[in-house]
Amino acid sequence: MNEEVEFIIDAAKEHMDNAVAHLKKELANIRAGKASPAMLRSIMVDYYGSQTPLNQVANVNTPDARTITVQPWEKNMLQEIEKAIMIANLGFNPMNNGESIIINVPVLTEERRKDLAKQAKAETEFDKVSIRTARKEANNEIKKLDVSEDMKSNAEADIQELTDNYIIIVDELYNEKEKEIMTI
Repeated sequence: MNEEVEFIIDAAKEHMDNAVAHLKKELANIRAGKASPAMLRSIMVDYYGSQTPLNQVANVNTPDARTITVQPWEKNMLQEIEKAIMIANLGFNPMNNGESIIINVPVLTEERRKDLAKQAKAETEFDKVSIRTARKEANNEIKKLDVSEDMKSNAEADIQELTDNYIIIVDELYNEKEKEIMTI
C-alpha cells in the first residue's frame, strides 16, 4: 500500500482512538449510584488563586459503595474544596468534619437512572459522529491522491472497516454503562 494512503488511514485511526478515549472519560463521569473517585474528577479548586484539579490538593477515596472521602493535604483547603464541590453541582451534599469532607452518594431514583442513560446515549452519539467525521475526512483525502482507482477503492474499504469496528466499540461501551446505570 502507498505511504500516503497508510498515513491517511493511520490519521483516521488516531482520530477514532481519540473519540473512544473521550467517550470512556465522559462515561466515567456519569455516576451509576456507586461511589467512585472519578465522580469528582472534573472538580477544580481555587488553590491560592489558581484553579487546580481536586486530586492535586487532596486525597479522594471511597471507603464503601455509598461514601466518598476527601482528605486535603492542607487543612486550610477544607472550605475551598467544599465550596468547589457545591459549585460543581453534581447533586452531592458535602459534610465537613474539620478533618476531611465526607460525601454520601444518594441512591439513584428510576427517573434519574433514565436521565443518566440518556446522557450516556447522547455522549455515545456525539462520539459516533466524530468517528464518522474521521471517515469522511480520510475518504476526502484519499480521493485527492494521485493513485489508481483500485488503491483508492481498497483504502476506502479499509477506512469503512475501521469505522465499523470503532462504532461497535462505542456501542459496547454504551451498553456496559447503560447496564451499570440501570442496575440497582
